Amino acid sequence: MTPAVGELVAWLGRWSAGRGPLYLLLAARMRQLIDEGLLPAGARLPPDRRLATALSVGRTTVVAAYDTLRQEGRLVRRQGSGTRVAPAALAPPVPRVTETSNPMFLHLLEHSGDDVVLLSCAAPPSPPPALAEAYAGLVLPAHDLGYHPAGLPALREAVARRYEERGVPTSPAQVLVTTGAQQAIGLLTRLLVAPGDGVLVEAPTYPGALDLFREAAAVPHPVAVGPDGLDVAEAVRLMERHRPALAYVVPHLHNPTGTVLPPLLGRRLVAAAEEHGVPLVEDEVLSELGFGDRPGPPPLSSYGTEVIGVGSLSKAVWGGLRIGWVRGPAPLVARLARLKALHDLGSDVPAQLVAARLLGSFEPLLRARVAELRAGHDLLRAELGRRLPSWSCPPASGGQTLWVGLPYGDGVSFAQVALRHGVAVLPGSTMDALGGSGRMLRLHFLLPARELERAVSRLAEAWAAYVPEPGAGPGPAVGAGPAVGAGPGTRPGPPAGLRPAALNAITV
Repeated sequence: MTPAVGELVAWLGRWSAGRGPLYLLLAARMRQLIDEGLLPAGARLPPDRRLATALSVGRTTVVAAYDTLRQEGRLVRRQGSGTRVAPAALAPPVPRVTETSNPMFLHLLEHSGDDVVLLSCAAPPSPPPALAEAYAGLVLPAHDLGYHPAGLPALREAVARRYEERGVPTSPAQVLVTTGAQQAIGLLTRLLVAPGDGVLVEAPTYPGALDLFREAAAVPHPVAVGPDGLDVAEAVRLMERHRPALAYVVPHLHNPTGTVLPPLLGRRLVAAAEEHGVPLVEDEVLSELGFGDRPGPPPLSSYGTEVIGVGSLSKAVWGGLRIGWVRGPAPLVARLARLKALHDLGSDVPAQLVAARLLGSFEPLLRARVAELRAGHDLLRAELGRRLPSWSCPPASGGQTLWVGLPYGDGVSFAQVALRHGVAVLPGSTMDALGGSGRMLRLHFLLPARELERAVSRLAEAWAAYVPEPGAGPGPAVGAGPAVGAGPGTRPGPPAGLRPAALNAITV
């Protein structure tokens, strides 16, 4: 297995967040990848210059790291055949499994109390008081085995009532409780998608879903997202031509762009999916976090009986409350429950009891969360406009993130520089199966005010140090919208031919 340069950069993760010369940090992380078997014997590594560009370091850093591993016997470097993992580094054969290379997940796995500010994973930084109060008053059932593969009846009823309140008639039999929305999407993928099947996805989209479709060996059929959300006309044409096994969309407060699909287009999308027999999965995790005074558009499930909704409490309440759900046709939910039983016999019962209690009086909690989000959104945009006026940063109408465009360069290499300045960001290309969004970043605004200010200060320092490779000249970031504070005094792109001397200064 020979990794693409982007995949290798993702596997490297937070390689530069430690202390010491960059080439030793890079060599240490690559040594770990070799020893774990992610880089197997014979795997060809990217050329020095190409990897250096992707990591936004000088070529000498990559050369020194490669040479360090060559001296240890882990790499072989030959003129004309490039750099490969040495045969002696081969670990005992093990069954090949799919492991995530998603930087959003790797930042969580590798975050060990260092001083890096995480703007890469959008989740509430702490639980609300209402959650602790709900646990304090918890009474466990006296006679209950504790195994509920389809979900605790009380929670299934509470979720069904929530859909009823939103105008979607729902019975408890149409609800499956899951361990978060990620498991919900994973179960649907396992049930509906076979290797080689096509999956309609938005471009860009939630990267955790792309990981699951990749694990299933599905073939993505990406459709671009514009100012009004998904290009529904193209999605309809794609369903007609390819009959994908599943369509996954985030129509309301789209992750990551924040767009909202107009109701008429939503109706057309649902009608086309039902006409062509394509299971339509609607990710509703962010849909109730709008900043407006009026409720947002209704769920797509209000337009048809076959739509499959996926929701959770991770964004409105707390990520540590691992409660999600699937809402769909009862026969499908019954099949999903049998599949879930195979994997975990059911989600945590105390957490389900607490979730049912929270949903019973959900509106005050939801209003408080939205008020916090609106304040964080306004502060982050103001700080970006003050410290980084050349960046494109249109306002969001809700949700938790801003879709930010760089005026030049690319998000992957800038993310490497930002990490070395103590802030982790998510490059847009990791969310785009079309291969676009290269100059985009997804930044969340969930941290306390001082933390957000500190994060933007570090981003500004990283931007001052960032000089992309020749050819990455100035130009608008596609889909980014107007720059915050654009006008006189905005920083122009570097001249085409400028060597990244600022980066060479920090290499060994």
